[in-house]
Amino acid sequence: MRRRTFLQLAAATPALAQSDKPAAGVPWTQWGGPHRNFQTEAAGLKDQWPAAGPKVVWKRPLWEGYSSVAVENNVLYTMYGRPQEEIVLACDATNGKTLWEHATPMTFRSDAAADMGNGPYSTPLIVGDRLFTTGVAGRLQAIEKKTGKLLWTQQLWLDHKGTRVMYGYASSPLAFRETVIVPVGGHGRAVMAFRQQDGSVVWAKNDFDNAYSSPLLIDVDGLEQLAMLMDGAVIAVNPHNGDLQWQVPFRAGYGIAVSTPVWGAGNLLFVSAEYDAGAKVIHLQRSGLQTKASEVWASNRLRLHHGNAMRLGDTAYLSSGGKGSVAIFTAVDVPSGKILWQDRSIGKATFVWADQKLITLDGDGNLMLVHPSPGGFKVAAKAELMTSLAWSPPTLVGTRLYMRDRRNMMAVDLG
Repeated sequence: MRRRTFLQLAAATPALAQSDKPAAGVPWTQWGGPHRNFQTEAAGLKDQWPAAGPKVVWKRPLWEGYSSVAVENNVLYTMYGRPQEEIVLACDATNGKTLWEHATPMTFRSDAAADMGNGPYSTPLIVGDRLFTTGVAGRLQAIEKKTGKLLWTQQLWLDHKGTRVMYGYASSPLAFRETVIVPVGGHGRAVMAFRQQDGSVVWAKNDFDNAYSSPLLIDVDGLEQLAMLMDGAVIAVNPHNGDLQWQVPFRAGYGIAVSTPVWGAGNLLFVSAEYDAGAKVIHLQRSGLQTKASEVWASNRLRLHHGNAMRLGDTAYLSSGGKGSVAIFTAVDVPSGKILWQDRSIGKATFVWADQKLITLDGDGNLMLVHPSPGGFKVAAKAELMTSLAWSPPTLVGTRLYMRDRRNMMAVDLG
């Protein structure tokens, strides 16, 4: 009887055409992808598209939100908000259909965000059979990946008195061994680590207020550190116990420090924020178990409002400006701070690097294939696919690209 039922269901379900099945690829299990730097090993991407753009596999509406997408084993996870609720969504990555939703009450509202919605902003983290999410009011949740069942909750604002930032909590969680680590903010709890299995506190340390940036795990000549852009400083802690490794002053206007630090060759850490903070590069030098942090250069001409900077070789590419000025596509030499070029034809944008191509989504919903270099750039393909406020970085798994704007989500095939 069970076999008959299965066969009946199989016969009733239309088979996906071979071209509609997503190609196997490296899973995108967290903010920034497999390496948390928006670079992935995907290959086989086309160099050109038809005039109408790449093939749209599916598109579906959502409510509010800027949470980017995590994908593993053809299941897509993201977050969105609807009136009085915040939703964690799992859907079939092949067709966009909902598999499950987990809803929690949400009353947080920011007057400052009235024109662009109230989030959520962070990206789900996939670890084993669990999903970890951080909501706009500082709710850290562990959810069973297959069913959407809530396993445990930690209230970063209510129970741990974390920093209540103006636009809401936006930092995406990071996994380290058996813990999940998040910035919280406040005396003795700037950063906290929770046990993945049961949510118990493993450590909580340091005295910095939180901002909107997400942490990054770096390796300083064999020494593991967790680098973070906090309110007033760039810091690193020992991910095993939370001990402070180093700190460098860096204060963003209104506490609007959003972008994740960028780590690269030469032990150079690039950070940037909007308003008067500008950008800074910090050199890290290991001596035994200690680390010396030295400012290499600083410039208030480079202002990354939100989104992500992409470092390729010694060059970082970013959208400079945004809130109070027109964003300009910019290339900067990371070791020296020299601005190599700036161009207004690409404004506020987010990036993914794969197959020697800079996949670029601008805030108006234009998807582009860009070939950048220290000497300039060329747009190889462009298509208007989404609407305004397309601020979430795309996700690439195989040749399938998943994108969001403020109220829609879609998948296109770039192969």
